[in-house]
Amino acid sequence: MGQTIVVKIGTSSLTQPDTGHLALATIAALVEQLSQLRQRGFQVVLVSSGAVGVGCARLKLLERPRTMALKQAVAAVGQGRLMRIYDDFFSVVQQPIAQVLLTRGDLADRGRYLNAYNTFQELLNLGVIPIVNENDTVAVDELKFGDNDTLSALVASLVHADWLFLLTDVDSLYSADPRTDPLAKPIAIIEKMEDLVTLQVQAGDRGSRWGTGGMATKISAAAIATDAGVRTVIMRGQHPENIARIVAGETIGTQFLPHPEPINARKHWIAHTLIPVGDLILDAGAVRAILAQGKSLLAAGILKVAGEFEGQEPVRLCDETGQEIARGLVNYGSAELEQIRGHHSEEIPALLGYAGAETVVHRDNLVVI
Repeated sequence: MGQTIVVKIGTSSLTQPDTGHLALATIAALVEQLSQLRQRGFQVVLVSSGAVGVGCARLKLLERPRTMALKQAVAAVGQGRLMRIYDDFFSVVQQPIAQVLLTRGDLADRGRYLNAYNTFQELLNLGVIPIVNENDTVAVDELKFGDNDTLSALVASLVHADWLFLLTDVDSLYSADPRTDPLAKPIAIIEKMEDLVTLQVQAGDRGSRWGTGGMATKISAAAIATDAGVRTVIMRGQHPENIARIVAGETIGTQFLPHPEPINARKHWIAHTLIPVGDLILDAGAVRAILAQGKSLLAAGILKVAGEFEGQEPVRLCDETGQEIARGLVNYGSAELEQIRGHHSEEIPALLGYAGAETVVHRDNLVVI
């Protein structure tokens, strides 16, 4: 089986900047390149923005909707038209495609996450190119990916991709915004995410008039993907032919090298897909045991419980200053933790009236941030 490539194309690359109408020449070039990669044995997934932008053009709206309800309505108008355009282009080169609409809730639920994985595998085995977008019509604020950069990174992790390409309106990551700073320098390779501090990268969070993402969301997506062992590339969307050249070994755009010791799929899911619903404030001894010794969290090390949650829900583990040090799935709800925090494990049965788990967060369900 060949390598798996996830390509994310943003609204800024898909549309004309002045009108918001689709850039058909770019779409045609992208379709041709992805089809050729598929014919060469690569498994290909396309994460495509543009539903809201296409909906705006269809409804003759002059700016992107600001309210959730209007955005969802416009996305419903645009998504079908966007898929029809893709289907028309891919049909010319006889490449079957599939529409996959996801919300964060689909990936946050472990059963649905595994079901999504199985569906992607079947589609890829059938030679289909899945076209993925956030299911804007039903997503609620607290369960949104926020942008398709994040969605593409989580999809790349889900399908165990080798490459993630983030296609945008600039040719690489720069030390500053090249549109406003003449001294901005392009960066070819990021070996590890900490290098961004050394290189003094300034990433604005401003997207285009029709899109939601900026360079900050792409860097965040690269962190998620490289954590899962996925090599990530930021490149100009108007030149999709460069994807094949990069895979062949050319240095184009900005490449983020995969983490040399990527975390396993379950821990990646805990760290990046789940949305924490509470905080546990830990004493210095518990922080040291987790960070330096890789140990589980015990009730004795908990100083304070914040938020209301049930057992098996995700929480942040923080030091005494409130700085997050890890994330994990708790074995107890917040009400139970209020009773047992600060106590030793052997005291738990007497405090709760039943023999609970010895650990609050087992190290197998704990990820250092």
